[in-house]
Amino acid sequence: MTTAQPLDFQAPAPSPLALLLLGREADPKSERGVECPGDLPAPSDPDLVERARAAKAKLGDKVFVLGHHYQRDEVIEFADVTGDSFKLARDAAARPDAEYIVFCGVHFMAESADILTTADQQVVLPDLAAGCSMADMATAEQVAECWDVLTEAGVAEATVPVSYMNSSADIKAFTGKHGGTICTSSNAERALTWAFEQGEKVLFLPDQHLGRNTAVRDMGMSLDDCVLYNPHKPNGGLTAEELRGAKMILWRGHCSVHGRFSLDSVNDVRERIPGVNVLVHPECRHEVVAAADYVGSTEYIIKTLEAAPAGSKWAIGTELNLVRRLANRFAGEGKEIVFLDKTVCFCSTMNRIDLPHLVWALESLAAGKVVNRIEVDPEVAAFSKLALERMLALP
Repeated sequence: MTTAQPLDFQAPAPSPLALLLLGREADPKSERGVECPGDLPAPSDPDLVERARAAKAKLGDKVFVLGHHYQRDEVIEFADVTGDSFKLARDAAARPDAEYIVFCGVHFMAESADILTTADQQVVLPDLAAGCSMADMATAEQVAECWDVLTEAGVAEATVPVSYMNSSADIKAFTGKHGGTICTSSNAERALTWAFEQGEKVLFLPDQHLGRNTAVRDMGMSLDDCVLYNPHKPNGGLTAEELRGAKMILWRGHCSVHGRFSLDSVNDVRERIPGVNVLVHPECRHEVVAAADYVGSTEYIIKTLEAAPAGSKWAIGTELNLVRRLANRFAGEGKEIVFLDKTVCFCSTMNRIDLPHLVWALESLAAGKVVNRIEVDPEVAAFSKLALERMLALP
């Protein structure tokens, strides 16, 4: 009998992709993977918590720290407010006296905060490589090409773009320029209702699942009313006839976390935990949403669990940091909360914001040095704000 020898781990060569994932080098077509300068404190530094507290105390009211629900607990501890992406951007806009907005989230969220805050405020993202794979799935060039395809098919004038909050400032600006609106997972139905009052069709960017689920589950459309535009295929992989016959033109994008959940995940958890309530985010696949008991935004998920009776059982289909935090929060009330999938799945880009990056950003600001500032081009910001204001004016 022979003993297997351990394989030598071969580190990947420093290819452009590897450097991109590490947050080095630059990719102008992606909202992540840009150079992030500065020497970070070691993750093992036992004084990180005290250093964060000291830097934040020194800055006082000059800094306002925002923490997205999907952030690590070590980061959430230092957030002045927590919430989903749009709530946090509005919270930032409501604090005009804060000179620095430190956004512990991802790039598109910090962009939205910069768009909605004053020119005197500076938005900081602790790690510039904290992007969003979904937002990266729709570039300005691809969307402009899509609009040309719709124009060629003779449907552009009848089409209203609706872009999910989880999109880059460039996509929000395109939406504003072409008479559309932004939506969140909480108000997608209201946004689509408004859009269909303006035109006959909707181009929904960039998350196909939220668009499909809202149209079919919430608004009574059929799956046949939806077509999927693939930016990597000629004409999006669609014929002019298919575009003319569709009500919802869905962009081929998705959330890498919520897209993991499957119908098998739902069936498995029901077998393992009799009487379990399945609660999922609308970014999940259509078949998962159809099989769930409850569907809603991050804020909806939290409020549903707050109102749940003691002793109830829940399987949650959303990011693991939040699920784990909710499980700990409600354990004392006898609520059993588990992750819908058996496989551990964090949002990898959201998790780039860790305590060393936060300490580095806060200590730099305390020393008078602004790092990783997020600045949106003024013209892009103006059209993006127009789209955001249309959303705020939704009935």
